[in-house]
Parts: sequence; C-alpha cells; structure tokens
Amino acid sequence: MMNVLIGFASMSGNTEEIMDIIKNQLEKKGCQIKLEEIETLNVQDIPNYDLVLIGSYTWGDGDLPYEAEEFYEDLDNVDLKGSICGCFGSGDTVYPAYCQAVNLFSEKLQERGANVFETLLKIEFSPDTREEVEECENYANSLYQWAEQELIISRR
Repeated sequence: MMNVLIGFASMSGNTEEIMDIIKNQLEKKGCQIKLEEIETLNVQDIPNYDLVLIGSYTWGDGDLPYEAEEFYEDLDNVDLKGSICGCFGSGDTVYPAYCQAVNLFSEKLQERGANVFETLLKIEFSPDTREEVEECENYANSLYQWAEQELIISRR
C-alpha cells in the first residue's frame, strides 16, 4: 500500500476539486492518503511518504499564493533526495504565466533532490468538463504507475 501525502492551496475551490479527483483515483488503487493544507504542511514530513503531491493555484501574474510562500521557502531547509513527488494546480489562461505555481513547485522540489513526475497537471479554473475530469483521472493513474516503478527501483 502506497502512503501518499497531498498538500494543497485552494482559494476558490478549483485546486481542491482537482485534488479530490486525484485522491479518489489513488484511493481506488489502495493508497493511504493524508490531506493537508499547504500553509500547515511541514516540509520535514515529506520524506516520510512514498509519494507527495503538491497542488496550488497561481496568483496574479504567476505568483505563489501567499499561503504557500512559507512552505516554498522552507523547502530550502530539507533534503528531498529519494522523495517521489508530483505537482498539479489550477490557473487562468488570461494571465501570461499560466499555472506558474505548478512549475515553481516542480522546479523547487527537483532542486532539493526530489524525483518529480514529468507530467505537471494544469487545469484552467476547475475540472468542469468530462475531458478535464478524465485528464485529472489519467494524471492520477499515470502518476501512480510511475511512482510504483520508482519505489521498486529505490528499494533495490
């Protein structure tokens, strides 16, 4: 059974809706899931999980939401070598830096040594259409398969 932590920031509920779809898919795979809002998430807990997902909306012109800033900065104080992570979030294509928070978290996690799933899930607003819901489900399924392989490799 895979032990999964999902840390997220969601102001309007869009990122939380994406998170719910991912969570439901991972639970179908038998994953044990802990949800935590990013502003109360301790970076030191990340290495205790088989898989860590960070979900965030993007504020303004590509900024991290204020409630995610401290967590982002705290990542500089943790060694994530061996950690397996994924990133997702919501945004608005009207802004030039669409879903930039997702990119920022992915880059920071990699910088700290984490192995980050190359597919970054970015949804405009909330997953309202059947296609967007399926995109979230497919992301969760692909992420799970990838993480399973990475865990096998890391345990050799």
